[in-house]
Amino acid sequence: MRYLVITDLHANLEALETCLSDAGQRGYDQVLVLGDLIGYGADPNAVINRVRDMHPVGLVRGNHDKVAIGIGEAEGFNYVARTAAAWMLEALTPENRMWVAELPQGPLVIDDLIEICHGSPIDEDTYIFTERDAMEALVAAVRPLCLFGHTHYPVTFCLQDGVMSGIGPSRDAESRLHLDDGVKYLVNPGSVGQPRDGDPRAAYAIVDTEARDVLLYRVPYPVEETQRKVIAAGLPEALAWRLTAGR
Repeated sequence: MRYLVITDLHANLEALETCLSDAGQRGYDQVLVLGDLIGYGADPNAVINRVRDMHPVGLVRGNHDKVAIGIGEAEGFNYVARTAAAWMLEALTPENRMWVAELPQGPLVIDDLIEICHGSPIDEDTYIFTERDAMEALVAAVRPLCLFGHTHYPVTFCLQDGVMSGIGPSRDAESRLHLDDGVKYLVNPGSVGQPRDGDPRAAYAIVDTEARDVLLYRVPYPVEETQRKVIAAGLPEALAWRLTAGR
């Protein structure tokens, strides 16, 4: 089985379509979505419709999904994020608003190898930044590979015989992580719609369960078009300009 893994789309249609086109050429069987379909970008309905059409076999909600439809608190959101969330609530169609409201909470077990979550297998809203965060998540994970998002930062943590190690983002367009027996992995493929590792290219992954490989990809997309839409929608201009810097 080859799973396409996407997370933190943030209503960025151009980035999503670019990732799907690139992944389609590489081949995949099913789709996993790790949350935050909306928030920040100007195309929430188009992005949701695109995801719905793909019929993901694994899909969990993110914090922006919750806040944008009024079922989560905006505590910790800055002014820009709160403004975008309020805009999303008005922009979503009633049908899509209801669909987002029914998104399941993670973690979600996919098969014998994989589980998915938005923030952490401990709590869907927890950010995994530190080694302590990662260790707690790895201990809590119930499958050898836990895929997560939320931080918009591509990173891998490994736990073997009680010893943890980490691998930061690669600047290569393609990189490969092989999953060894007896090791637990915590992998964030990076954000489709709003990368924050200083690389503006959209990020996604393909997990090949037969080969036991996680294939990580970065692809350039038409950022200028996304920026134009954000500004035209009346969203805070900071949301447009940060896309160029990948921050």
